[in-house]
Amino acid sequence: MTTRPAHTSILASFLFAGLFASPLAAQPLGEYWNTAEQEAKYYKIVEVPIPGGMALEAGCFEVMPDNRLGIGTRRGDIYLVEGVFDENPNPQYHRYAAGLDEVMGIAYRDDAFIITQQAEVTRIRDTNGDDRADSFETLSDIWGFRNYHEFAFGSKPDADGNVWVALCLSESYRSKVPFRGWCVKVTPEGETIPICSGIRSPGGVGPNEHGVMFYAESQGPWNGSCSLKVLQPGGFMGHPISFNWYELTDTLTKPAVEPNTPSRLEIERQRVKELVPYAVVFPYIKMGRSISGFVVDRTGGKFGPFENQIFIGDFSLSVVMRATTEQVNGVWQGACYPFREGLATGLLANTFTPEGDLIVGGTNRGWPVRGPREFALQRLDWTGITPFEIKQINARPDGFLVTFTKPVDPKTAADPQSYQLSSYTHIYRQGYGSPEVDQTTPTVTKAIVSQDGLTAHLQVDGLVQGHVHEFDMTAIRSADDEQLVHVNAYYTLNEIPSK
Repeated sequence: MTTRPAHTSILASFLFAGLFASPLAAQPLGEYWNTAEQEAKYYKIVEVPIPGGMALEAGCFEVMPDNRLGIGTRRGDIYLVEGVFDENPNPQYHRYAAGLDEVMGIAYRDDAFIITQQAEVTRIRDTNGDDRADSFETLSDIWGFRNYHEFAFGSKPDADGNVWVALCLSESYRSKVPFRGWCVKVTPEGETIPICSGIRSPGGVGPNEHGVMFYAESQGPWNGSCSLKVLQPGGFMGHPISFNWYELTDTLTKPAVEPNTPSRLEIERQRVKELVPYAVVFPYIKMGRSISGFVVDRTGGKFGPFENQIFIGDFSLSVVMRATTEQVNGVWQGACYPFREGLATGLLANTFTPEGDLIVGGTNRGWPVRGPREFALQRLDWTGITPFEIKQINARPDGFLVTFTKPVDPKTAADPQSYQLSSYTHIYRQGYGSPEVDQTTPTVTKAIVSQDGLTAHLQVDGLVQGHVHEFDMTAIRSADDEQLVHVNAYYTLNEIPSK
């Protein structure tokens, strides 16, 4: 076990602007869903004003006990903001702390902030009651840091108070300093426990809807597309460059073999027993280019019909998507669905408000971004009207169960031709990304609609284990003759249920 006791330090770190490009205009990064006008009927975008002269590059959010919003920023500040949750926000910003480095995780517990920044997890307190930080305690800094791309993303504390930290590689292909490309768990006492290796470039970390820790992975080497992956203790997330740090821990064993390249993940997971498959693949461009922070809807229906689903942003395409996960034959898998496009900047963080709205924010600094602004803080408010959507897809031994948000028209929903399916996978390789390969065309042979019209059991000929199954339901109509707001969904079929 690798441990380090907590110690006290004064934090000061500076990020040179020359390391980053700052695109000022919207970038042509692929096709739009072209659903923003429809989406706005159900989820409106509310602007949260930012004072002139303030560069608020939000990296993480925390709803405070006094109903203020805590914001950790890429520029190393923590702001406490009053009025963000008002119907017509006129927020007041107060800077609580400064001099930190790329704050990508924040939580408030026991009268202290626990924040994750590039070089450490830090406990921050206000000891004299003036609403400004004056105590900075390092809980863990066992990982190395010497490259701007070495981001660290931290979770909210789990049920035991542990913060899970997903550590970006030094570059896409290298792990130059300890534990880059790993996930570690930091206890409230400052003990640091290595969890798994093989991470490339995370964009967020937190629990899925079942309370199991996941992280968002970006397309690149050994990752044909973006994905959500489970942080399985002792697991290998897929990028072998970080294997050299097994020598620093006595609790985990290095995989006996490395993956072959080029190959397929479905083949390599039979060879490398520690290899964890992508739970949810987000097909490139169709569903983002660089997925980021995510949060589970626990609003009790205040945000519409998607309670207990994952909402995840994308940095490059400035969109919000949904995801659902399930465990089949002991393996995590699930689906992703379009939700809302047209946000103003690259999304890094999101959280739900006490009123049940979704706060989103981020920056365009560093990489091309579709949204036109350098930074923004926005809110998605449900209008109270339920959209006709594909709510969820679950695997079945003979196909899939599709759940809708509204009753379907029994004629279109019972017609197998209303469901067009394709399947594909990606090359699992050391090279950067992958096209869609090994395409097949599964066929829906029968569609059984439930009596309440909310589900359709699809019997499918030609399921392919290890493939993404892409759905096109353009022909489906609701009982009120509505077309689906989004006609596509994407299920990653790692396992076919045995019963």
